[in-house]
Amino acid sequence: MKQVHLKHKRTAAVKRFHPWVFSGAIHKVDDGVIDGEIVEVVDGKGNYLATGHYQHGGSISVRIFSFEKTEAGQDFWNQKIQQAIDCRLQLKLAEKNTNCYRLMHAEGDGVPGLIIDVYGNTAVIQCHSIGMHQAISYISQAIKTGLGGAINAIYDKSKETLPSQYADSIDTGYIYGDGSAEIVKEYDHAFKVDWETGQKTGFFLDQRENRKLLANFCEGKKVLNTFCYSGGFSIYALQAGARLVDSVDISSNAIKLTDENVRLNGFEEHKHRSYAEDVMQFLKTADDDYDVMVVDPPAFAKNIRKRHNAVQGYKRLNVLALNKIKKGGIIFTFSCSQVVDKKLFYDTIVAAALESGRRIKVLYRLSQPADHAVSIYHPEGEYLKGLVLYVD
Repeated sequence: MKQVHLKHKRTAAVKRFHPWVFSGAIHKVDDGVIDGEIVEVVDGKGNYLATGHYQHGGSISVRIFSFEKTEAGQDFWNQKIQQAIDCRLQLKLAEKNTNCYRLMHAEGDGVPGLIIDVYGNTAVIQCHSIGMHQAISYISQAIKTGLGGAINAIYDKSKETLPSQYADSIDTGYIYGDGSAEIVKEYDHAFKVDWETGQKTGFFLDQRENRKLLANFCEGKKVLNTFCYSGGFSIYALQAGARLVDSVDISSNAIKLTDENVRLNGFEEHKHRSYAEDVMQFLKTADDDYDVMVVDPPAFAKNIRKRHNAVQGYKRLNVLALNKIKKGGIIFTFSCSQVVDKKLFYDTIVAAALESGRRIKVLYRLSQPADHAVSIYHPEGEYLKGLVLYVD
């Protein structure tokens, strides 16, 4: 196994079990290492530190998946998947009438670059590194071994998340079994999930607990769900007895899926309106009589260079929302940009609040649910930030 040698005094992060080796920490790399290759990370004296996948380009050169020597064969992956299964069983999601969840959450489960979401009887894999995708046969076998008869299909949706040169050599599709969009349950709410053509792996599982919290505020209220995608927050609001729910998304396909989920759950159509429009433009002309709003945009910044523009975008969006909410209204506002940390997001909302001139209380600080695990050694894994605001 080839080695990546770290610079003197640049080993501390790895010794603290941080799973990333940045290019600036590397002294030298053995000749012939290729993208996706499994390498050993060693200190300046050649002492073993960790094992991970190497990838050229970008700031992260090695993504560590083990701090013990391993060949990373089938037994290794069987153990990794089983550890994740054991953790999710502790959450007792099945007892909450929920059959969709995240099985593997990248660094949070010690497997940087790997996402596995389960939708009923189908597991959807999304790899974000070449090395992880090259292990997909091991991973899929480990899923079948660990979940047994509970899984009858495994879908690989990695093509869109991998470097283009490598992605051109692979296909999206089923690597085990076959299937199509499936109806899943989340806290007894029904959702159609289309992992083949939908965003991410098909559904935003990370908002499950926040959707449940929103329901507490919606009875008899007029609710606006912006960037609604498949209508997750809208369905919870309707189930909770909202008087009227408006769902807005720029994607007409997302709006069609939202309408389908409204019908699927048997709600009266006159209680829901959907708009395939740009959210910023919608808010500029919207009525100012909403009791509850959800502001859940996509990641405005994918890297540190875009962070300033992202912060300005979050501020403008939230100023519009704050100006449209009724006195005594509730806003659920979020950021899923990893490079915008909790403090920066909070400060951005404070700036928006000051510009709006409204009196505002913070009722809750929100994050991702427990199946989107965060390693204590990798705080960057806590990517979802949210605030529940009471606006006077």
